[in-house]
Amino acid sequence: MTATGTESALVDDLLDGRHRALARVITKIENRSPGYRDIVSELHAHTGTADVIGITGSPGAGKSTLVDKLASVYRDRGDTVGVIAVDPSSPYTGGAVLGDRIRMASNVGDMDVFFRSMSARGTLGGLSTATSDAIKALDAFGKDKVIIETVGAGQNEVDIVRTADTVCVLVQPGSGDDVQMLKAGILEIGDVFVVNKADMDGAERTVAELEEMIHMRENPAAGLNTGHHGPVDDEEMAEVALDDPDEEAWNPRVVETVATDATGVDELIETLDEHATWLQETGQIDDRARTRYAEEIRQLIRADTAELLEGVIEARGGIDALAEDVLSRETDPYSVADELVAPVRECVDEELER
Repeated sequence: MTATGTESALVDDLLDGRHRALARVITKIENRSPGYRDIVSELHAHTGTADVIGITGSPGAGKSTLVDKLASVYRDRGDTVGVIAVDPSSPYTGGAVLGDRIRMASNVGDMDVFFRSMSARGTLGGLSTATSDAIKALDAFGKDKVIIETVGAGQNEVDIVRTADTVCVLVQPGSGDDVQMLKAGILEIGDVFVVNKADMDGAERTVAELEEMIHMRENPAAGLNTGHHGPVDDEEMAEVALDDPDEEAWNPRVVETVATDATGVDELIETLDEHATWLQETGQIDDRARTRYAEEIRQLIRADTAELLEGVIEARGGIDALAEDVLSRETDPYSVADELVAPVRECVDEELER
């Protein structure tokens, strides 16, 4: 895709390190303004250097406070930081309903910490395509660290895997619900687990539960009885391991923090750095990016195709008229779908025959 002169000038200003241009580009991306796709396309060649960290977890776990402290420590060591906080969407405007809260108190006035609150656009726990594009803008701008903080919506937060290199899951101590949430599926996405508010009662137990769950994740047959053969031993487990035996796997870490006074934040950053190094040394950084781009392509194709078909539906009198035909038994849903998709299918068939 080729950007217009105005859009190219905006891209040039962003690449020159002008924060106002970065803010304008992200606004265009979030609003899906005309030309935003051309801008993102031009920026793509300049991406791939930022370390993207996802921070997720249930509401009340202290994500915003921890992100604030992480940004502060990163700045102390000379890194530039971009933060995208994905907030719940307003049911009326689609905007971020928590976007006006004060969240980056430690970094106010620091131009090398760029903060943006964005709407999840109705996708609870998931990162919208706009958020993914905003990450690209921050990456192309030259931010060393891009931190994504998501809304706490349980299992749906697996969407963060598609945009983050390292996924950090926050858990509040003494909350059985948090641990049950992890069992529901979010455990699978975590590279680092953080027991925040570790000065509260129940922190040690929560750490122990997490470590046990991680052990079970890495060794699914641990403790299982296999009948007359007895429990599975390490040698037998190696035979059923799904991971490549020649590749050193990443063993998720559990870190304790008290974000309010930055306790444990240095250790957390060391762990995040270790994971970033592991990604580079094992080639997993490219594998994750490849998976991410494949899903992004599929998502864009689905969205673009759906938009094209919406036009076909309107040309046929609208969805209500089609539903009425089905209700009156004049046709059926499959026949309607086949008829609407037929023009697209014909074009695709012609393309494949070339």
